[in-house]
Amino acid sequence: MDDHGVHLLAYTERLGGPTPDLAGVRALLAGGPLAVFSGVHLLPFFVPFDGDDAGFDPVDHGTVDPRLGTWDDVRALADAGVNVTADLIVNHVSADSAEFRDWLARGPRSPSDGMFLTFDTVFPHGADEAAITAFYRPRLGLPFTPYQRADGTRRLVWTTFMPTQVDLDVHHPAARDYLRRILRTLREGGVSTVRLDAVGYAVKTPGTDSFMTEHTLGFVEEITALAHAEGVQVLVEVHAHHTQQAAIAPLVDLVYDFALPPLLLHALATGATDRLAHWFAIRPANAVTVLDTHDGIGVIDAGPSGERPGILSAEEMAAVFAEAERRTGGESAQASARVAWAALPHQVNSTFWSVLGEDATAYLLARCVQLFVPGRPQIYYVGLLAGTNDMPRYAATGQGREVNRHVYTPGELAEALTGEVTRAQLGLVALRTAHPAFAGEFTARELGEGRLELAWRGDAGAAAVLTVDVTPGRQGFVVDVAGGPEGERRFASVADLADLAALAG
Repeated sequence: MDDHGVHLLAYTERLGGPTPDLAGVRALLAGGPLAVFSGVHLLPFFVPFDGDDAGFDPVDHGTVDPRLGTWDDVRALADAGVNVTADLIVNHVSADSAEFRDWLARGPRSPSDGMFLTFDTVFPHGADEAAITAFYRPRLGLPFTPYQRADGTRRLVWTTFMPTQVDLDVHHPAARDYLRRILRTLREGGVSTVRLDAVGYAVKTPGTDSFMTEHTLGFVEEITALAHAEGVQVLVEVHAHHTQQAAIAPLVDLVYDFALPPLLLHALATGATDRLAHWFAIRPANAVTVLDTHDGIGVIDAGPSGERPGILSAEEMAAVFAEAERRTGGESAQASARVAWAALPHQVNSTFWSVLGEDATAYLLARCVQLFVPGRPQIYYVGLLAGTNDMPRYAATGQGREVNRHVYTPGELAEALTGEVTRAQLGLVALRTAHPAFAGEFTARELGEGRLELAWRGDAGAAAVLTVDVTPGRQGFVVDVAGGPEGERRFASVADLADLAALAG
């Protein structure tokens, strides 16, 4: 597996390849215009990929949606040298899954009996209002839905996200067998890393908010052991206080650095570098770095939680949202919803290109920082293509996250690939992937007056040094490299990085 390559994050059918399927993705990544990426996280491609939650509500988690291809297509991508990441959806399945429908039909006689989390499983002696409302839920309303079985009995089933996403009792043998079977299917299909989707909500513990508790960490260790037994790496997806990321990082192969994007937005708005410098000193090194994702731009990860102070204060978080609203002409405010009991949304629903006001220099500055910090950089397809907010899609679906989930046509993709911002990012990806300095030692330091230096130095004089100035009105970046295929070179503009892409191509 690569040490410092860059991965793409994309929906199979929305990327705009020659065909809207897995074969089209392979054509782009295996010798095509996106061949500089060493890996890809394919967002859910299971049956169905276009359900109520864009594939995160699998009816059949073990089968590739035939509209996208087969497991042979996933294996072909892996065989072409592309590292494949896929989601292991551990918290829930679709209410239309064979397992849940069989339980509704046969109750205690079903092999799936006990697999799904019911109200009385968590509260065998009942619960009062305080106990029920203590649970953290990333949606409005209460986290369970009534379902009626064939014999007429009615059960309250936990549905953390949507009424059609029924939660698993992850401690029950039937659920464990299900997860083990899906892990094996993914590994046999060519997947080398699984992302544990929504694992922070998977364990419900009365008396707590049931989000990222010690019991959750215990389950993460257990599911990671199951994955490692199948020869698969584990990436954990948790939007939470930065100390919780630090707690979970030693238990798994990879976590997300969700604090970096809001800290970059804060720095670019204020010219202050102290919060970024502090984060560089304490962040987990085994992190997947991102700017935006299919779920928006996380903000709570850098903020306070309860009595725990954040890297940003609540007021500074509010300022990040306000600046995003200003830069997007109000679009991000329309699309970003507050979760239950929260004073602020937990994420900005916008493309990163839009949230920076389509400022190419600021955008590439942020991308340079992302690709220079340690970890596995991951670029979301809309961000790579400098996509703006898709407000018509938001209006049509009513889903805020859809502003950042544009469905590209082949023509739109071809046009975006000729754009300077996209070419500059591809040049930066080529540099991060190929330059030997990134296999060396990393240092970060403040230079004063809004300036930061991020440096990698390796053997035989190999060096890659990024200097950025985040001060509003004079923002810019300089990348100096030596000891690599480019020789001694300086890249100090978007155009310079775009030229680097041409050389790499």
